Amino acid sequence: MTGRGDWRSLRDRRMAEPGAVEEYEATRLAYELGKAVRERREQRGWSQSELAKAAGMTQSAVARFEAGGTVPTLNVLERIARALDAELSVQFVPKPATPPRPATA
Repeated sequence: MTGRGDWRSLRDRRMAEPGAVEEYEATRLAYELGKAVRERREQRGWSQSELAKAAGMTQSAVARFEAGGTVPTLNVLERIARALDAELSVQFVPKPATPPRPATA
């Protein structure tokens, strides 16, 4: 693979595979959750070990989560939120409506 077109083509083929879009979205969500926790932890000046102790977890579990390697249960997210003096908010947000396509003659 030498050019952007080759990588783009490979990505397009992979994303067309069954379940690929769902897996991508799950990975994106895990990354964003981990990033938000890391930012909040760093704002408090805490190490991963300090957060782990406050949340009743291990440092390695915090590290995996912050790296986007795992998606914790809602119970674990609640413990992390309490440890970080934050409120966990889980919600469904409607997607914006897509405009209708013009009719073809």
